[in-house]
Amino acid sequence: MSLERPTVGVALSGGAARGMAHVGVLRALIENKIPIDCVAGTSAGSIVGAAYAAGMPIEEIAEFGRGLRWRHIGRMTMSRLGVQSNERLEQYLRERLPVTRFEDLAMPFAAVATDLTTGTAVVMRDEGDIPFAIRASCAIPGWYVPVADEQGRQLVDGGLVAVIPVCVTRDLGADIVIAVDVNAAGATFIGATGSVIGVVIQSLLVVQKTASRYQLAAADIVITPQVGHVRWDEMGLGRANELMDAGYKAAIERMPQIFELLESSSLKSAVL
Repeated sequence: MSLERPTVGVALSGGAARGMAHVGVLRALIENKIPIDCVAGTSAGSIVGAAYAAGMPIEEIAEFGRGLRWRHIGRMTMSRLGVQSNERLEQYLRERLPVTRFEDLAMPFAAVATDLTTGTAVVMRDEGDIPFAIRASCAIPGWYVPVADEQGRQLVDGGLVAVIPVCVTRDLGADIVIAVDVNAAGATFIGATGSVIGVVIQSLLVVQKTASRYQLAAADIVITPQVGHVRWDEMGLGRANELMDAGYKAAIERMPQIFELLESSSLKSAVL
């Protein structure tokens, strides 16, 4: 290892509008001088992760998130494969990210999508176009039209296979992985389930939580912002600030464990 300390990676979960909580988490880590050597993101997590890996200051990322609206992401389409195309997101990112190629990033970064045909994870990293990768990672199936890559694969939201990309972060070279799960608090805004839609949403949350257990078990630290009261479609200045504050608070609460882990891992590395 080239560093005298363990490498630290951050895995940012999907979560649509709730992804703004990731910004608060990153702010807390930066303020407390926690090193971040690589980052992986799924769906909304890929947007925040790419911005950070591209070298954007945290306040710039916050402003970027505060200004993002659904109209910047999708537009209606005549396709039979989805209600909207999310091509606008790709263009929006292309105009705002400091760099748009994986090769030019300040640190290793990966975005996760799903191959709709095979049901396998497609990890985009090292080389290629970042805005395209994020667009694919954010293509919610059934709503956004699948994104076709150069190999002809139909790519959709990475949350289907790795909503919290812990193992991908480990593959980037992280000795220690800090996972951020913005969906852990569920959907408390629903209340008691009393409709078919409520049953469907709660069932999907159960499936997602079950599918996430393996990834979470592979993380060294898990940060869980308490944002269950915020709907996934709630974008806006007020919600963005609230979500960032929740992420910051959750990260600060875990800071003693993070410091302890870094210290013990550094001592172990020194001995070895």
